[in-house]
Amino acid sequence: MRQLLNPTTAMALLVLASATALGAAFVSQYGFDLQPCVLCIYQRWPYVIVIALCLIGLTPRARELAPWVLMLTALTLAVNSGIAVYHVGVEQHLWAGSEGCVGPSGAPQTLAALRAQIMATPVTRCDEIAFSLFGVSMAGYNVLFSLGLALYAGVAGRRAGKQPGTIG
Repeated sequence: MRQLLNPTTAMALLVLASATALGAAFVSQYGFDLQPCVLCIYQRWPYVIVIALCLIGLTPRARELAPWVLMLTALTLAVNSGIAVYHVGVEQHLWAGSEGCVGPSGAPQTLAALRAQIMATPVTRCDEIAFSLFGVSMAGYNVLFSLGLALYAGVAGRRAGKQPGTIG
């Protein structure tokens, strides 16, 4: 257990987990033709940020910043979990998504406005579940995955901050 909380191990595992999440998203999109909605795309960016942060943290010159990198990573993953919770709420019709998510609302007044509204409507809507497993959508699984990784990064970052020889 102690080795899993080592800053270097934690950052490497976070890179691997984030790359796996992105890989699963791209396999779903390109392998199984499950086109992402705008919220799905938003949920990919935090994983890219985590990979970049942790790769920087793994460089020899930045090792002393490991506690900060891990805490920033935890925050990034917590934000991702929040985006995923919002997405699940939109899927479950608990609240409305934004116009970028479900398209513009309101009746158009002219034919030109109708055409513009149709052209602006996203191809994949955020309020329609493209795939679910055991009744949980991909956004639902992302809530759990991001939150779990955020907790792991936070614990590892806190532990790294208490170790001698690191900034904390």
